[in-house]
This record gives sequence, C-alpha cells and structure tokens, in this order.
Amino acid sequence: MSGFLFNDVIFGPVRSRRLGLSLGINLLPLHTKYCSFNCIYCECGWTSPNQAPNPVFPSRAEVKLFLEQRLQQLVHEDYLPDALTYAGNGEPTLHPEFAGIVDDTIALRDKYVPLSKVTVLSNASMIHIPAVFAALQKLDNNILKLDAGFERVFNLINNPVDPVSFDSLVENLTKFNGNLVIQSMFLRGTFKGEIVDNTTPAEVEEWIRRIVEIKPKMVMIYPIARATPVHNLEKIGQEELEAIAVKVRRAGLSVGVY
Repeated sequence: MSGFLFNDVIFGPVRSRRLGLSLGINLLPLHTKYCSFNCIYCECGWTSPNQAPNPVFPSRAEVKLFLEQRLQQLVHEDYLPDALTYAGNGEPTLHPEFAGIVDDTIALRDKYVPLSKVTVLSNASMIHIPAVFAALQKLDNNILKLDAGFERVFNLINNPVDPVSFDSLVENLTKFNGNLVIQSMFLRGTFKGEIVDNTTPAEVEEWIRRIVEIKPKMVMIYPIARATPVHNLEKIGQEELEAIAVKVRRAGLSVGVY
C-alpha cells in the first residue's frame, strides 16, 4: 500500500507545525495502516478494505518499555520533546489498551520530561466508548478531527470504513465540555465523480456553527502538507486559510493556522 507509514512504535522526535518537537507513539500495527476512516488526504494512504480482523498491536508493556528507553536516551542527550504524541499508522484510539497506555505515558512523562504535553491526533470515531472518552480527558492536548460542517462533505472527505452518524459524532464532541482541540483540514478537489470542497461559504458557515456548539479551547486549521491518495486535491493557500480563521475568531473562538 502506498503512503507514508511508520515502522516503529516510538519515532522521532520530529518537528511538527502544530506541536513543536514531537516524539511520536505509534499504537497501530507496524508497516500497514489500520484506521476507522479512509480520509482522501491521509498521508498513510488508503485504508485497506480487507483490514485484518485480529490486527497485531504493540502490547501495552512494549509501548511502555520502548517509550521509557527513548525518553531515557533523550534526557541523556538533553533533547527534550515538547510533546509525546499518539499518531502513526491510523487511528490510535483503536488500540484495545489505549486507556492503560495513556496512564503509563503520563507517568513516564512526569518522571522524565515533566514539561512535555501528552497529545493525541485522533479522528474522534471512538469517543463514544467510555474508556476512550475518559482517557482522552486526561491528555494535555486532546486533538480531535472535524473537517466538515455537513454530513455529505464529511462522508466524502473522511470516508468512514463503517457508517458514522455525523450528528452523533458532533454531539459526542460537545461532551468534552471544551476539554479538546479541534483540528480541521481544508481542501478542494473531486472524489468518486463528486466535487469536494469544504471552503465554500455555506460549508464554512456550517462548520463554524458546529465548532461553536462544541466549544473547543482551540481550533487548528491546516492545509495538505504531504502526498495524498487522491491526487487532484488542491492545497489551500495561507491567505484563504487566514480568512477562514478570521471568521472563527469573530465567533469567539481561539484559532491557529498551520
């Protein structure tokens, strides 16, 4: 499968446009993508329609061991990360031991790099599960995706593997009571013979309405940065993204353009 994949449980640190120096934690199977969405812009490529029914995740013990070893090394080198970030080859909250791994990560962060922010980059598809929801509440940066205002555009852009109620997803995002950051990718193009554009005035207005309902502590707006599985997608320019950000600020929310 084409795409940018991670072959290690712990990777980096890497320079992130949103997080500074970020040490990555890949909770997904190595060498392959495993995700609940099939986003048309995903740097990991397409989600296989034949995902393994019993995927091999790194165990909680392995994640803890590899993370502690890497943190010890970074402390010795005096090269301390700004963030410890669950990312990698798909949706990190699909890991069956996600909640326990969060507890381990926080303990290791407190021991070795107390100024680092424990962070997740998630598509929010699993937040209806109580254990996942509770674990996400513990994070410093609970960064969850919302790329659209209307369900049709959500389905075109994020292309869920299994059907997802967009209204229910937004409703579940409101249950964090503001303890989250919303990340939103803006793009234009075509997919399956349909125009995909979440930058239109109507789409942006509806997206902002949803964001105001969710009340995140911050909104992160960003464009395509790497190769995408759909090849005709347009990278939205800085000026246009800033114009969207102005509308978000007028709605009373904090926003950053990356």
